[in-house]
Order: sequence, then structure tokens, then C-alpha cells
Amino acid sequence: MISHDLKQQIAGWFAEDIGDGDHTTLSCIPADAEGKSRLIIKENGILAGVEVARELFKTFDPALKMTVFIPDGAKIQVGDVAFIVEGKVRSLLQTERLMLNILQRMSGIATRTSQYVKALEGTKTRVLDTRKTTPGLRMLEKEAVKIGGGMNHRIGLFDMILLKDNHVDFAGGIENAIKRAHEYLKENGKDLKIEIEVRNFDELNRVLQTGGIDRIMLDNFTPANTRKAVEIIGGRYETESSGGITFDTLRVYAQAGVDFISVGALTHTVKSLDMSFKASV
Repeated sequence: MISHDLKQQIAGWFAEDIGDGDHTTLSCIPADAEGKSRLIIKENGILAGVEVARELFKTFDPALKMTVFIPDGAKIQVGDVAFIVEGKVRSLLQTERLMLNILQRMSGIATRTSQYVKALEGTKTRVLDTRKTTPGLRMLEKEAVKIGGGMNHRIGLFDMILLKDNHVDFAGGIENAIKRAHEYLKENGKDLKIEIEVRNFDELNRVLQTGGIDRIMLDNFTPANTRKAVEIIGGRYETESSGGITFDTLRVYAQAGVDFISVGALTHTVKSLDMSFKASV
């Protein structure tokens, strides 16, 4: 997952944080001072972002040595030491906050996702993320969802056609929206899946009469109506539930038979997992 774009982002993050110099560190730490710091876990959960941290350290100071004890995706408990980093003390201090910001947020997302995945055990339903992500951090947040056992929906507006209510309304109806989507794909030589959102049974029936899609999103359906809709669709298309679904109602929707449930809360209201990066002295 370490891409050229991420490497460029890392450089920008350091520029934002350090500016013309970490004057606190530069003023009190000798340039040749060596040391080591430990990443200490302060809250139970799922660890995510270790490989991103490795890239952060390598980008800032290739001489830093990172020894990993707990990999991405592993369960962590209070008191665990996930890794140790050795090298210039100035480098350890200047990378500390940025590394923690990334690991804490990614681990918070992975931890929440794992809770949703566990709640769906025994059903065929998979939990999906959404585009409700932090600008500039989408790829990391979606990677954290995968580390937590969830699935990515589309990455952005470019890798799937998702005809939502506003698209349908502006296009003049379901039939027009689907027809134009196919015409666009053909004219531009693209091969993308088409998903369409429906708000009621009338729209669902119109989609089924029109066809030409891959997945149907049942938006703000009750669990009972979701079950009925799944029966009507009869396996002809993938099904996804979305809108107003909480952790407490997640399993009820899964038991209604949908293939996927999309949950914006995996990324947009997540709490970062508590951890610290402490000097070993």
C-alpha cells in the first residue's frame, strides 16, 4: 500500500509539522545523541498503520532502525509494546507526533471495523466503508478498514458508477439514469460496475424492469422491508443496505439477507486508539 502518492504526502506532512525547524528539539538535544523509543499500547483494539510508520521513519531518517513485535491486523492490549525505534534522538522526537497521529487513527478505524465484522459473524453479510473519509487520508483510512476485516466500497468517484437519489432525480428518473450510464461507459471505453440506490418499492420494481445494473442499494429501508426487497430481487443482483443503520441494528439487517451493509461511521466518527511513543532510558 506504500505508493508514490503516499511518499509525497509524508513529505508534505513533515513540512506542515516541522516548518523551518523543530526548535524545541534542536535547542536541547545534541545532534549526535542516540536513543530508542517504544510504541506503548494504552487501549485494547486492533493495530493498524505499522507499515505506514515504517515508511515515515525511513523517509525522515533512513538510519532509524525499527524493530516490530506486533504487525498490522493483530489484537493489542494495554501495556503491549508494538515496536521499538532506535537512532538519532532528534529524529525520534521529530517523527513522534506524526507517527502517532497516523497509527492512532488507523488503529481506531481497524478496531471499530473489527467490532462490526464480529457482529456479523454467522451471516453472509460483509461490512463496507464509504467515501465519508478525511480529505487526504482516504487511502490510509480505507486500508485500516481492510486491516480490521471490512471491505472497501469504491475508492472514489472514478472506480464505480453509483447512481444515488440525486443522480436519478437530476437525470429524469431511473430508466434515464441507467441508460445514460451505459451510453457513457460505451462511449468512453470503460468497464465499471453500476450500482443504483432505491428509496422505495416502486423504485425497486422500476430498476428490476430496467435491468443493466450490478448491485441495488436499499436506502433507509426498515429491516422488514429489507427482507421483503431481498426476496423480490431473488438473487438477480447484489444487495446493499445503507442509511440509518447503527451497530445495534446491524445484525438485524444482515439477517434480512443483504450481501453488504455500508457504514459511514467506520471512518467519519471514529475514536483514535490511545498509545504513546516513550523514550527507553
